[in-house]
Amino acid sequence: MNFSNLGLSPKVESAVEAAGFDTPTPIQAQAIPVAVSGRDVLGIAQTGTGKTASFVLPMLTRLERGRARARMPRTLILEPTRELAAQVAEAFELLGRNHKLTVALLIGGVSYEEQNKKLDRGADVVIATPGRLLDHLERGKLLLNSIEILVVDEADRMLDMGFIPDIERICKVLPFTRQTLFFSATMPPEIQRLADNFLHTPERIEVARPASAATTITQRLKKTADHPADKREALRSLIRDHEIKNAIIFCNRKKDVGVVFRSLQRHGFNVGALHGDMDQRQRMATLDAFRNGEISLLAASDVAARGLDIPEVSHVFNYDVPVHPEDYVHRIGRTGRAGREGYAAMLVTPRDHKALKAIESLLREEIAWVDGAPDADEIEEARAAGRENGRGRRRGSRSPRSGRKSAEAETSSSRRNGAAKDNGTDETKRSRPARKSAETSSRLDDKSSARSKPASKQPSKHRSAPNDKPAPNDKSRSGQGRDNQPVGMGDHVPAFMMRPVRAG
Repeated sequence: MNFSNLGLSPKVESAVEAAGFDTPTPIQAQAIPVAVSGRDVLGIAQTGTGKTASFVLPMLTRLERGRARARMPRTLILEPTRELAAQVAEAFELLGRNHKLTVALLIGGVSYEEQNKKLDRGADVVIATPGRLLDHLERGKLLLNSIEILVVDEADRMLDMGFIPDIERICKVLPFTRQTLFFSATMPPEIQRLADNFLHTPERIEVARPASAATTITQRLKKTADHPADKREALRSLIRDHEIKNAIIFCNRKKDVGVVFRSLQRHGFNVGALHGDMDQRQRMATLDAFRNGEISLLAASDVAARGLDIPEVSHVFNYDVPVHPEDYVHRIGRTGRAGREGYAAMLVTPRDHKALKAIESLLREEIAWVDGAPDADEIEEARAAGRENGRGRRRGSRSPRSGRKSAEAETSSSRRNGAAKDNGTDETKRSRPARKSAETSSRLDDKSSARSKPASKQPSKHRSAPNDKPAPNDKSRSGQGRDNQPVGMGDHVPAFMMRPVRAG
């Protein structure tokens, strides 16, 4: 089968031929005819199988009819990261060379002014990250009531990054009659529920088991100690043991990306760094240098794990075992793309064996070890050493900050106690219960004597002239003597309550 059998327009077919694509991948062969017909698509395929062309080519065919209006784009593509959005924009430039379409790239880290100019001229295609798209909506610079096609790419990554509420907000302002295309490498239950809510009788296209690695990737494990210096030495050993054209080194934390980058740089490796805290222009410059071969090693966080199309990555090294098993599939998917051979190795410490078992359970296969699997005794000893180190840290002295807080608390407490003794408050506290008891009993006696007299002839003790001052002993009315609060209604009992009750 070739692209001429998928229902694409002649302009699109000529652009595909000029780009050098001959045979469609399985996801392209199944998804493109359905998308061209206007039906919703739920596509699940391994990373690196050509999902981007599966929605770009049908969109180009359908956009040949009609034109966009100012601030009212015709199609919308949502991407989880800026790099993926820029990559899809490049795909439109490559495959849409025969179309005069305006593509607006709405991502963070870039000035609003240039983006607003494109939207004002009228954009046929908007490629955006959810956050920046909502910013334009709230500013009134964008209307989505003319959207014909919605594409949600890397939907499971949207879930991991917390974009699902934003996607729900965006989908609620889109036309009901739109066409929706969902593409992802994995399909967790949360994404399935989202797809059920916003897709209408979709065609489910699953060319591989969800969360499975490509068969062209050789996977290996290497055991190492927990100490960071040992891990870095093991990483350098892995790099030296292989003939590497270029490689991506994945870390779980942005802090570790910087540590690995500086370590490799000190040992003479040609390495770059990529993580989410970098400036957008710096991130794009680093990716371009890696694609062009100026950098052979790239230490990166998971910002580079999803969807980035760098076709000829020869190796992937996992410096850390990923927390989520699905992230392992995406990481190693950066190599072995489009049928090429790839190699992926992961450093495993004794503490990582639980996370490793989760990955192997997801893959439904065991991964081979480079230097032999660690035995159970070795794992248990390392875990026991880790627990002992943890107890030692807990039993140790407090940090200087907590020590200062404790000293300050003790100082303030001693000051309060000293002040209380100087003012004689201890004697007051000891005498207060007796005084309170005596005053309470005297009030009860006054009440009983008041009930024995007619209520109408009893003037209220508190009804004085406006200019009169309260009596010295009248503490309940003046607000003084808070310890002697009235019980019930106090001395002021309403007259109707003093009337005798008639029997019968």
